[in-house]
Amino acid sequence: MAMISSEIFPICTYLPAKSIYRFKAVSKGFYNLSKEAFFIWNHVHNSLKRDDTCFFLQLERPCNEKVRLHPPSQQASGVSGDVLQFLSKSNKILASTKGLILCRATDKTPSEFYICNPATKSWLPISLPTHDEKNLNAHVIIMLLECYDEFDDYMVVHFETPTDWSSDYACKILKPREGLWKPMEKGFCAGGRNMKFNMPVHHNGVIHFISDCGSYITKGSPYFEPYIMSYNLKNGTSTMLKLSKTSRKSSTDEKCDMSIFNWGKVSMASSSICLVRLKRSTFKVWILKDYKTSRWRRIMKVKTKEMGLNEKYPTITGFTVMNGEVLIFSTEKYFYSCGLIDGNYMKIEEICENKCKYYVSLTPYMNTLPPCGPGATPLSC
Repeated sequence: MAMISSEIFPICTYLPAKSIYRFKAVSKGFYNLSKEAFFIWNHVHNSLKRDDTCFFLQLERPCNEKVRLHPPSQQASGVSGDVLQFLSKSNKILASTKGLILCRATDKTPSEFYICNPATKSWLPISLPTHDEKNLNAHVIIMLLECYDEFDDYMVVHFETPTDWSSDYACKILKPREGLWKPMEKGFCAGGRNMKFNMPVHHNGVIHFISDCGSYITKGSPYFEPYIMSYNLKNGTSTMLKLSKTSRKSSTDEKCDMSIFNWGKVSMASSSICLVRLKRSTFKVWILKDYKTSRWRRIMKVKTKEMGLNEKYPTITGFTVMNGEVLIFSTEKYFYSCGLIDGNYMKIEEICENKCKYYVSLTPYMNTLPPCGPGATPLSC
């Protein structure tokens, strides 16, 4: 069979990328299918309707031992062992979207960044728009964003930390098709607090960041309590989004950890922002119900000792929200999932053992076929 029939073609667009690549050995038709732009567009579009199948696990901060990346199950991930081995060699995964991951090579000076598709085993190095190699690691934040207006396009957003605390973060955007970093006329105004740039939420056409919870801001300042700040990638406008009063209560101390995630399918009109707060071993979760008025609704409050975990005194070492509906969290011993909606609400399941033990970062992932961009080459696994 040299060509894929019109009946089989739409079925193939719903298959995981791993299955498509297995079929490449079956016929020339399947081999060519994975290279056709129209097929890739359909495959990526349909993947937005599916859930992430796994998550990358890595140590949150540099450590003497190598970073290890562990999806819940090798079969479900679509990431081969040789790719995982490559990524484990002094690489930090910064973000993931539509099957692409943004990585930083931590063993290089200055640091090197690249886009990688683990399913197709391809990668594309990207150079940063800065010549300040001495302060590169300390002053540059970079991330990957979903972009729905073009099928195989994405944006890499570069923020440079200002030397003056009262100045804005200079922002430049790269679209690999265009190949040029374009500076925004307006920088990102983060307010008086430090922002958690490692967990952006793309919602309502703008990117959102949540601040930290430290007690270093003077009471009476508009930035005294934690907040969310958004940045419009089209006009450069920065806007503060308030958190609920209950989430801000007693939040200004180092023992309080708050993070934001996408809620629901990001491609649906009903999607929103999810706020998770962890303090004194208690999880609280809120959903943003009205964006204009900053109205939130709390949907969960639970103490970890009441979850029925396989350990008496669990220490939470990391958490994320997958697919806008499941809270994934780690302790020093295990990974667990906690349902946040419908029939799975408050349903706790053990995922796997945590071999890292220390504080970790969790990056949801789903294997699909988007190209890394012009000039991408095979991954040297």
